[in-house]
Amino acid sequence: MNDEFYNQGLEKAKQKDYAGAIEDFNQALRVNPYLGAAYLQRGLAYYNSGVILQAVSDYTEALKLDSQNVEAYYCRALARVGLKNLPGALEDVDKAIKLNLNYAAAYSLRGIVRRKEGYIQDAIANFKKAAELYLEQKDKENCRLCLENIKQLQPPEKTAPTPTTATPGTIGTTGDYFTQLLDKAEKGDTREAIADLNWVLQADPQDAQAYCCRGVVRCKMGNYREAIADFNQALQLNFIDGIVYRNRGKARSQLGDHFGAIADLNQAIQIQPQDTLVYVARGNVYRAMGDYLRAIQDYSQALQIKVDDAQAYYNRGIAYTFLEELQKAIADFQKAASIFCQQEDWDNYQQVLNSLNKIQSSSPESTKATYNTLRQRLLSMVGGHWEIAQRLIQQQREFNPGMSEEWYVQKVIYDLQRDRG
Repeated sequence: MNDEFYNQGLEKAKQKDYAGAIEDFNQALRVNPYLGAAYLQRGLAYYNSGVILQAVSDYTEALKLDSQNVEAYYCRALARVGLKNLPGALEDVDKAIKLNLNYAAAYSLRGIVRRKEGYIQDAIANFKKAAELYLEQKDKENCRLCLENIKQLQPPEKTAPTPTTATPGTIGTTGDYFTQLLDKAEKGDTREAIADLNWVLQADPQDAQAYCCRGVVRCKMGNYREAIADFNQALQLNFIDGIVYRNRGKARSQLGDHFGAIADLNQAIQIQPQDTLVYVARGNVYRAMGDYLRAIQDYSQALQIKVDDAQAYYNRGIAYTFLEELQKAIADFQKAASIFCQQEDWDNYQQVLNSLNKIQSSSPESTKATYNTLRQRLLSMVGGHWEIAQRLIQQQREFNPGMSEEWYVQKVIYDLQRDRG
C-alpha cells in the first residue's frame, strides 16, 4: 500500500500538484516511516511549493536513513542556497561530489555558491567542470548554460595597442570569454586557447564566433590553412564581420594567395571602412606583390584615420625604402620609433631602430643630424644643463645596456615628458 501512495505522489508531482503529492507521501510515510525516498520526494514537493525550511527538514530525514544519498545532499544544498545558508550549502554539495565525482549538477551548483561567496576563479573552474561533464553526457543545453555563466564571470581584458605586421587582430565583438581566450593566445598560451575553443565547439558546433576566434589563434600559430577553414565555417554560419575577412586575407597572403588576400581585405574595408588594421594589412599584401605605390596609399589612408598608427608609419617607411626614397623612409621610421617609445613598446621600437640604422649607416650626415636634433631637444628640456642630461643618459645606459646612443637620448626625453604629464 505504501508503494501505491508513493507512486501516486510521484505522478501528482509530475503534474505539479504539489499539495496532493505531499498528502500522498504523508500517507506512504504513515505506512512505512523508514521510506527514505518518500522523505526525499516530499522534500522536493515542499521545495517546489516554496516551503523551503520543511524541504530541508525532509532532506535531513532522508540522510538520516541513508547517509550516502547523493541526491539528498544535492537537494539540501540547493534548498540551503535559497535560505542563503552558503556554508551549509557548500558543505552539502562537497559531500555530493565526493560521493559522485561525475555529478555535473553538483559542480554547477558549487559554482553558484562560490560565485555568491565571491570566489570567482573557483566558480569558473566548477562551471567548466560541470560543462565538461554535461558535454560527455550529451546534455548540450545545460552545457551551454554553464558556458554562459563562465562568460558572465570573465573580467574584461585591457589589451595594449601593439599590433605587429604579421599578427592577426583581435575580436572585439565576441564577449568577454573569447576576449580572454585571445588574450591567453597573445601571451603565448595558444595550445590552451585552442583546447578551450575546441571544447566550446564540441558543446555548440554552430558557434560562428568560436570558429572565428579559433581561426585568429591558428593564424598566430602559423596554421594558416586550418585558420582559413575556420574563417570559411564562420562565414557559412553567417558571421559576416570585417574581422573574418581581414584575418582570412592575412592568412591567404601568408600562403602566397595575394589576389585572394586582396579580395578579402577589400571586403573587410566595405564592412569596416574605418579599420586602420585592414589598410595596413592590404598595404602589406601590395608591398609583397611589389606594388609599392598602392601600398603607400593604403598606409597613408590608415594614417588619415589614425594619425599615431606606428605600424602604418613603419610599413610605409619600408615601402619608401624599396622605392629608394630614403629621406621619406627615415622620417617614417623616426615617427614610428617615437610612437613606440611613448607606448613603451620596446620590442617594436628596437625593430624600427634596426631598420633606421640600416638606412642611416649609408648616410652619416642624416644620422648626425637626427642625433643632434634629439640632443638639442633634450638640452632644452633640462634648462640647458648638459651635465644633467648626461647623468640621465648614463642612468639609461646602466638600466638598458646594449642600446644605441639615439635610443638612450630618446628614452630620457620620453621619461621627462611622462613625468611632466
